[in-house]
Amino acid sequence: MTPLETLERFRPHDGTLAGVLASRAEPDPERPFLLFGERTLSWGTFADEVDRIAAVLAGYGIGGGDRVATFAENRPEIVALLFAAAKLGAVLVPVNPALGVDEARYVFEHAGARLVAAGGAAMETARAAAWRLEPAARFVALEAEDAGDAPSLGALARGAAPLDWNAGRPGDTCVILYTSGTTGFPKGVMHAQSSLVLAGEGFVERMRLVPEDRLMTVLPLFHINALFYSLMGAVAAGASLVLEPRFSASTFWQRAAATGATQANIIAAVGAILARRPRAEFVPHAIRKVYGAPVPAEVERVFREAFGVPVVLEGYGMTEIPGVCNNPFPGAGRGENRIGSMGKAAVHPDPAVRFAELRVVDDEGRDVPDGEAGELAVRTPIVMQGYFRDPEASAAAFRDGWFLTGDLVRRDADGYFWFVARKKDIIRRRGENVSGAELDRVIGAHPDVAEAAAIGVASPLGEEDILVAVVVRPGARLAARDVGAWCAARLAPHKQPRYVVFVDALPHTPTLRVAKFRLKQDATLLARATDLAAP
Repeated sequence: MTPLETLERFRPHDGTLAGVLASRAEPDPERPFLLFGERTLSWGTFADEVDRIAAVLAGYGIGGGDRVATFAENRPEIVALLFAAAKLGAVLVPVNPALGVDEARYVFEHAGARLVAAGGAAMETARAAAWRLEPAARFVALEAEDAGDAPSLGALARGAAPLDWNAGRPGDTCVILYTSGTTGFPKGVMHAQSSLVLAGEGFVERMRLVPEDRLMTVLPLFHINALFYSLMGAVAAGASLVLEPRFSASTFWQRAAATGATQANIIAAVGAILARRPRAEFVPHAIRKVYGAPVPAEVERVFREAFGVPVVLEGYGMTEIPGVCNNPFPGAGRGENRIGSMGKAAVHPDPAVRFAELRVVDDEGRDVPDGEAGELAVRTPIVMQGYFRDPEASAAAFRDGWFLTGDLVRRDADGYFWFVARKKDIIRRRGENVSGAELDRVIGAHPDVAEAAAIGVASPLGEEDILVAVVVRPGARLAARDVGAWCAARLAPHKQPRYVVFVDALPHTPTLRVAKFRLKQDATLLARATDLAAP
């Protein structure tokens, strides 16, 4: 069946999350939708839980535009909260549970969260971050065993009558994802309900999803990969979502086999880790297609030859513009899978739907010839609505209606795009964007540090590791592990530097900014650095 035929198996919907959920649940409510551990929620059961949680939120006074934050590893309740909030025209703010108290408090405060739902090991951090919010936010536990003196969302939902109306509209903001920016403070990327619906339909096209597919999700729900691709792809296809709390390399293949997963998404680090794990952990499975961003050539080869996954596709997207570029699926008639490339502009299953448009431009916004490097500019219906409470940054992200990615790419004569470098001060580590400016600010606040600059260096797991160059104040004494301890107390694990190198001075531009491009050109820095990951 073609991707368009997959979508047409279900009645038309109104472009809202509630509408697409209802259209997929109606034909056979008993079909499995969400698998989590030993639990399996049918489409009908999940839809009922969404309606009950929506009633709970309405009872708390949550309405159009209000923000509901989550702070936990992957759980079915986070998925249900997304759809429940959308029914009210409200907004889900899924927050990385690895953040520290100060980092989490900043996001909760900036988002203006009216309710914080937390669970698992992140409960105490969430409590500490939320209790001083002004105005005060409601606090609920996602899991009964963690509730303590907080109400349990599950218990509240069981006692609620299902909410049987939908106040959401396709253009309503339904999710805000916080991503690091070059200012050193995370920015809240706003997306409409229509963005998620279209992204899911685009993923049906990208991975040739059918209702019988089971999409294994090991990436976090505060990330576009799991949210826009895996979750919404499963919803759009009327398929099943296999939700794991987190990525576990040692049990990945066992879980894939036990759940009957047929499709999975990875990032570079996940692929590299699995490729290097002992082959004794591998067991036969049903996964036949994997999507990653990016997928190094060696990882692609191992997945095909050692793990028996026939289709491994690479693509490209950002939190602001999910799923705009991907390699063609074999047999789709759009070309070959060119390993190492970002692929071609993404398309929708319905050729009448206008989708991703890509240009490569110079600093003045003029198109550059094929083969030359320039900044990738994108126009797509899945573009962000803007950065929450930051109109200046929102306006600066666009030129004449085109989103400027800050990434340098080149396009070949066949329409494939190839990544060259980043213009922005962003380090890509373990599938997350880390702001170099934030690290500079935090490390620079150490009393013995005169100046600091963080850059990305190639990681053996793919993507980048963090190296920080430090100038010590005159007369002070500072060790690399002192810098590591300072960061560990103030930053989430994925933001902490792996390498620390001490230098006499940092290079500067004429405007006195640190010339990080010069640091990146100095091959001796990494050789002289202390590896904090070394025993």
